[in-house]
This record gives sequence, structure tokens and C-alpha cells, in this order.
Amino acid sequence: MALSPIRARLALRANRLVDNGFICRRCLHQQTVPSPAARQTPYLDAFRKPGHYRIPPSARYTSSSALPSASPLGALSSSFGDASSALASRAANTTRTSSFPTTSSKSAAYWLLASAASVFGIVVLGGLTRLTESGLSIVEWRPVTGSFPPLNDEDWEREFSLYKLSPEFKMLNSRMGLEEYKQIYWMEWGHRLWGRVVGITFLLPTAYFIARRKVSAPMAARLVGICGLIGFQGFLGWWMVKSGLKDDLFAPGSHPRVSQYRLAAHLGTAFAAYLAMLWNGLAILRQHRLLANPTASLAQLSHLSSPALKSFRIATAVLFGLTYCTAISGALVAGLDAGLVYNDFPWMGQPRFIPPKSELLSTWYSHTPSPHPDLIWRNMLENPAFVQLDHRILATTTFISIMGLWAYSRRLTLPRPVQKGVAGVVGYVSLQVIMGITTLWYLVPTPLAAAHQAGALALLSGVLVLGSRVRVSKRTIRLVQDAASKAGQVGKRGPEAMMKARMTGV
Repeated sequence: MALSPIRARLALRANRLVDNGFICRRCLHQQTVPSPAARQTPYLDAFRKPGHYRIPPSARYTSSSALPSASPLGALSSSFGDASSALASRAANTTRTSSFPTTSSKSAAYWLLASAASVFGIVVLGGLTRLTESGLSIVEWRPVTGSFPPLNDEDWEREFSLYKLSPEFKMLNSRMGLEEYKQIYWMEWGHRLWGRVVGITFLLPTAYFIARRKVSAPMAARLVGICGLIGFQGFLGWWMVKSGLKDDLFAPGSHPRVSQYRLAAHLGTAFAAYLAMLWNGLAILRQHRLLANPTASLAQLSHLSSPALKSFRIATAVLFGLTYCTAISGALVAGLDAGLVYNDFPWMGQPRFIPPKSELLSTWYSHTPSPHPDLIWRNMLENPAFVQLDHRILATTTFISIMGLWAYSRRLTLPRPVQKGVAGVVGYVSLQVIMGITTLWYLVPTPLAAAHQAGALALLSGVLVLGSRVRVSKRTIRLVQDAASKAGQVGKRGPEAMMKARMTGV
């Protein structure tokens, strides 16, 4: 009896499965390679010959019971064996260069953004700690046991007795009682505890994401670098506090305060850790958004990479550096209490816009004999009047630069997100200038000063977000190009090729 057309089509489809190499990856390692003799059947060989799609007479059977290998299940079983041998040999000759994925998980991006928000909060709390002069209330550095506050009266007396030995208590707070000490103690203890929480909540998830291969190899290296930055930040915190506990670090006639250099380093490192978390979190989310529709994303990336926007990208990078320097100069102002020197704007001793030269370049700040080679830089970094002037000049330059960038952006054809980013930066800098001037006029009140410091970090965030919308890494561009190329090939080859790509993972 001749083979029915239905069975012939099923057999032909089974033969295609052999060529497509459909096989379960888990079963791949359990299959044995069949011998060449077992793989040569007259029925399947007839279909392997090009141009022959009819069953030869020798392969026809007169009884359905004598056709076990020509049944659909028999053909599929033999095709699985052939495909397993082909894929096994292919897998044996293929070596993976890396076990990390090409794209990082979205959960890693959300965790990075949450960590950045936590760092933003601790920066604000650190500013309040400095403004309330609470930073020197704990005179010991105990990374582990210091996580627990005093639990009884004996512990409180011990902490207070240690504080009484500090220069700050002897020179400023000699009349302070235990209850007043508790207020400044809780502020500093909360700041240190929050720092420990930031370190733990970043280190442990970093180990998890890397161990479970949920981030790409470059992102794994960046996360390890941020962990190192957080640890270094903790060291800088104690190094800064230590500068306020030694009498030999104070200038004659000054009251106990931490070194403005160490304060700037501590704040600058916190800013760097925050910005790294924010940048990488946004980068992961943007990479997923671009890969969701790679064909349309190529047009967007081509527009952003055009020579017409090159000057805008460079201006954004320069603006970010200028904003960061302005924020660090604010740390020098805070460390020297330079905001209390001249409390008017735009004048510095009306009707002057700039203090007299004798005040700006005072030889009192020089540490070397005449001709005082360190006169200029010492005054720029240690003279409160000069430090405030520096901050005013940098802040004014930043404001003018942002307004100039906004005016320049009006002449360009920018994507809608970039236009929103420019408008947001203009709003941030306007609010920041208003808060800075108001803080001077009202003699640096604690709420305004803390808001001004938070505004500096918010402005930096706005400039960073703007930069992330106009700059795309080469690696992301390459991934989008590869994804668009694969999508184009599948579209040209039709649904059958798409099914094969899904089966084989190609």
C-alpha cells in the first residue's frame, strides 16, 4: 500500500527538523552520538537528495505495521538523535568567552537608583550635622561597636567624659550639660549609622548581582569600584573628624573645626559615589529602552551622534565639570564659615564688588617667609573672604553658562527628552542662586543652608541626567546595531526563519 500524502508531509517536516537542529539543551548532554550506519535510512536519505521529494518505490511498504520508522513519532525520534549529534559536536568546538550577560538586569538599575537616593539623604543629613556643630561629638572611631548607641546612664557618662577631653568642649562648650550633649550625639550617631547602612546595602547586593550574573561584565567592574569608593568615603569621614580633635591643626586664634580640605574631600567623594550610582542606573534603563525597538533606536542614536550636536555634547560635559567645582568650592566655604564674612550681594563691602587687595592677599595666611611663594593659593583656599569670592565667581559663571546653553539649545533640533533636561537644569540653577543669595542675606540659617547644599546636589543631578540623554556609550550603540541587524535578517527571511531562530537560540 502506498504511503498517504499526510504521512509524506509529516516525514518531510521531520527531515526539516533534522536540518534545523531542534533539540532540548538539557537533553543535549545526555544524548549519545549514533553510528553512521544507524543514521543512514533509505527513507530519510531520499529526502536528503536535492530535487527528490517523492518517496521511491523501494521505500514504499505494503503494510502499515511494517512502517515503524516512517511514522511521525519514529521520524521525530530519529531526527532528535541526528540533531543531538550535530549540536553536540558544535558545542564541543565552541568556547564561551564570558558567563556575564550582555545587558544588565532592570532590577540592578532600580537598586542603583534607590542607593543613589539613600546617598542623597545622607549628604543632606551630613550638612545638618555640620551646621549644628555635631560632627565632633563622637571622638572615637568604632566601625562595628559604634553602631550601638549608649544604652544606660553609665554608657552616656563615658561618652560625655570622652567629649569633655576634646578641644571643642574646652574652647566652645564648657558649659554644656549631658542633655545638650545627647542632642548633638544623636545627630552624629545617626549620620554614621546611615553611612554603615549605605555600605551594607550596596556591598551585599553587589555580590548577589555579580554571583548570579545579573549584570554585564563592565557593570560588574563599575559596581566593585563604587564599593571601593564607599569604603574610602568612610575612611575620609573619620580622617575629617580627626582633624577637629587635635589642637596642633588649629590656626592661632581660631576655634575648633574640621579641616576645610578634608571636608571638601569627604563631600566630593560622596558626590562622586552618588553620581556614579545615578549614571549607571540610568544607563541600564536606557539600554533596555533602546534595545526594545532597535530599528527605531538607530535613527535616534544617529541623530544624537550627528556633528551638529557635537558642540552641545561638549558644552554639557564642560558644564558638568564647572558645576562640580562650584559645589566643592561651597564645601570650602562651609569649612571656613566663610558665609558669615560678607552678608550682602552682589556687593562685598558696599559699594565694592570685590574686597580690597590687602584683605584678599593677606600675608597672615602665608606659611613661608618673604617673598611668600604660597601667598596666592593659600589665600584662595584658606582666607574666608577670598574663598567666598571664589564661590561667588564660580556660581555666577555656572548660572551664566547654563543660561547660555539654554539659548544655544533653542537653535538646535533636539529630541524632546533633551529639551526637557535643559529646561530642568535652568529651573534648578535659578532656585539654587536664589537660595544662595538668601542664605547670605540671613546670616546662614540652618534650614536655608541645608537646602542650599541639597540644591547643589540636585543641580548636579540635573546636569548629569541631561548628559545621559545626549551621550551614549559605544558599547550600547554596538548592542543596538547588532539587535537591529538580527531583527532585519529575521524580517527578510520570514516566519519560518523566525521560528528557527527561536528554536536554536540564534
